[in-house]
Amino acid sequence: MKRIISYNVNGIRAAINKGFIEWLKNTSPDIVCFQEIKANPEQFDVSVFEYLGYNHYWHPAQKKGYSGVAILSKKKPLNVQIGTGNEMCDNEGRIIRADYNNYSVISVYVPSGTTGDVRQDFKYEWLDFFLDYVNKLRIEHPNLIILGDYNICHKPIDIHNPISNANSSGFLPEERAWLSKFIDNNFIDTFRYFHKEPHNYTWWSYRANSREKNLGWRIDYAMTSNLLETKLIDAGIMPEVKHSDHCPIWLDLEV
Repeated sequence: MKRIISYNVNGIRAAINKGFIEWLKNTSPDIVCFQEIKANPEQFDVSVFEYLGYNHYWHPAQKKGYSGVAILSKKKPLNVQIGTGNEMCDNEGRIIRADYNNYSVISVYVPSGTTGDVRQDFKYEWLDFFLDYVNKLRIEHPNLIILGDYNICHKPIDIHNPISNANSSGFLPEERAWLSKFIDNNFIDTFRYFHKEPHNYTWWSYRANSREKNLGWRIDYAMTSNLLETKLIDAGIMPEVKHSDHCPIWLDLEV
């Protein structure tokens, strides 16, 4: 069995200062996907990950202190693809992929549209690119596991107040329709595959004690190709883990 964890750390250095390394040591997943690392690997001591037995691969954004993704893996991948070859995506460090014998793992950080119309339009353009990228990729790598911060709540069950947030970026009809199209394109939202109950979120605003009140959004996902359905064991969310405004998500599968 493999356990894969995905975690938007909202700054890897900040998370480390909040005890992240000790938590990682105790949790000891096989693969970790980071989003929003907000650092270049030379800006902090990456040897702590090597000490814990991980190979580590980083794709920071060109802009300092912004975005960026990474993958930690106890087993050395056969191949690591940093970026996609598309500047729109790669300048902001949003996709990194690790290939193994019979599956590939992607850490993805979908843009947020919360800062205005320009970025919302960029988000829609990015989402169209990403779906096309995945469809082309699965020809050579059919067993895809795509974890990360999608910055979209799929359904009303995935957000604490769907009515008041109906016009909020991250819960717009166009975004939700895109996520439906993505899943209908032979992908599985693994958390919902196993867990149908409400009030399960992965991000909370720092304002108004949102986390303590569990006024959250489920915007982090572990998606897998339908081809891996028989390999799935369970998936979950770790709201008790607090190094970020997000919490980790996990997926267990036989691969």
